[in-house]
Amino acid sequence: MLPGDSQPVMVQTRRGSVECVSLGEGPAVLALHGAMGGYDQASVLARTAGVPGFRYIAISRPGYLGTSLSLGRAPAEQAELYRDLLDALGIERVAVMAISGGGPSALQFALSYPERCWGLVIISSFHSRFAGRLPMAWYILKLAVRFSPFVTAMQKRKARQDPERASRRSITDPVLRARTVNDPEAGPLLREVQRITYNRMPLRMAGTENDIALTSSELSLPLERIKAPMLVMHGTKDSSAPYAQAQHLVARVPGAELLTLDGGEHFCIFSHRDEVRARVGRFLGAHAPKSLVSA
Repeated sequence: MLPGDSQPVMVQTRRGSVECVSLGEGPAVLALHGAMGGYDQASVLARTAGVPGFRYIAISRPGYLGTSLSLGRAPAEQAELYRDLLDALGIERVAVMAISGGGPSALQFALSYPERCWGLVIISSFHSRFAGRLPMAWYILKLAVRFSPFVTAMQKRKARQDPERASRRSITDPVLRARTVNDPEAGPLLREVQRITYNRMPLRMAGTENDIALTSSELSLPLERIKAPMLVMHGTKDSSAPYAQAQHLVARVPGAELLTLDGGEHFCIFSHRDEVRARVGRFLGAHAPKSLVSA
């Protein structure tokens, strides 16, 4: 378990207040969640994929929980907000660890502020337009959140009572799912992210809809200009963010590394946690600035 603050704080930046929590000690790593997220899911990301020896700043991105969507809809605006947050916290340089919908703004941060970014870890994410259809479950969830809070409360209760059943959409392979749910470390983390998704769900919707709109549009990021070392991790069976996104990203960013997670789906950080943490540990350890490690 990473040591750190258990409660989030609101940090005042030039653009407005950003909600975040700090975990661990060492060179700073900015943890960016995906859709239906918030600082709490970013914290789970840090504790699942991260390793000790680093300070993880887990934030609520714009439109999630305590951070207003008005602080940044586009990746460039969000990247500027991250810079301002680092200034407010007195942090000069960070690595950025981003999952799913947090990827575009992480890539933009490395492009806009190369002197502030010493590494990128991109997990199950996007860098270009994804034209896939949203599942019917998404539209049903939107209606439930808007009109019936009892539905989301019921779903939360079901997830707590039967975590294996709640994981069937996320990890479709029954053997892999059972192994993950019963793992003494990955299992509790997976159950935690299932549970917290249903907490304050209305406060996660604006950011989620913004992320969906963003990934449905042409991002056109000049990826060839990224200078920071990059590690990309992606499951081969990810239906939410196709594996081809990772392949194309690595092909365009000079020197980028790819960890292919065979059979992994969108929740591969849980189902393949040992592989993920081992590679993240080597990557962060190799690229953390010596001045920060010894500070």
